[in-house]
Amino acid sequence: MLDGLRLAVTTFTVAPVRGGRVDRATAGAAMLWAPVVGAALGAVLGAVALGLRWAHAPALLGAVVVVALGALGTRGLHLDGLADTVDGLGSYAGPERALEIMKKPDVGPFGVAAIVLTLLGQVAAIGALPTATVLPGLVVATATGRLAVTWACRGGVPAARPSGLGALVAGTTSWVPAAGLTLLVAAAAVWATHRHWPGPVAVAVALASSAGLVRHAVQRFGGVTGDVFGACVEVAATVTLAGLAWASA
Repeated sequence: MLDGLRLAVTTFTVAPVRGGRVDRATAGAAMLWAPVVGAALGAVLGAVALGLRWAHAPALLGAVVVVALGALGTRGLHLDGLADTVDGLGSYAGPERALEIMKKPDVGPFGVAAIVLTLLGQVAAIGALPTATVLPGLVVATATGRLAVTWACRGGVPAARPSGLGALVAGTTSWVPAAGLTLLVAAAAVWATHRHWPGPVAVAVALASSAGLVRHAVQRFGGVTGDVFGACVEVAATVTLAGLAWASA
C-alpha cells in the first residue's frame, strides 16, 4: 500500500516523491489511493482560492490562478489525455487508427476545443462558488476526478493496448472498495454546498458522466488507455464543479 501511495502521488501530481515498486498489485493500490491524493491536491488549491478571496482578488481572476496551478500541479497530464481521447473519438476511425491518432504528439481541433471548454467551465464554476464553500468544493471535485479513475480501473474493463498505463492498471480494482470511497467522497460533498444534498448529487452525476465516457471508449477503442483515464479525471472534476456552482447559484 505504501508503494501504491507513492505511485499515486507521482502519477497524479508533480510532488517530488521517490518511486517504489511498480507492478499490477501496486498499480491497483495506487488507483485506490487516487481519490485521497486528489483530495490533498484539492485542499492546496482550495487554500489558494480562499487566500485570494480574503485578499479581495476578483473571483474569476482567482479562479484562473487556481485552474492554472491545478494544471501545473499535474503536469497538464490529464488535460493532454482529454485532448487525445476526444481527438480519437472525434476521428470516427476504427480502433487501431483511433489509437494511432491518440498517440500522436500534436493536438487536433477536437482536442483543442475540449481543453478550452473544460478550462473555461472550471474557471466559471470556481469563480461562482461562494467563499464559504470554495475550499470543500475543490477538495470534493478533485477527489471525484480521481475517483472516476478508480471506477474506470475496475475488473471487467479491458485495456485497449497490451502495454502502457492502461494495461498496467486496467482491471486492478473492484467495486467494493470503489463503492466505499464513493460513499466517503459523497459524505464530504454534503458540506460543499449550503443546501447539503446537491453535493452528493453532483458527485453521482460526475461519476455517471465518466462511466459513460469509459463505456464509449471501450466500444470505440476496444478498452481504456492512460489518455482515457486523464479524460475521466477532467470530465468528472469539471462536472462536479459545475454541479456545486449551480447548486450555489
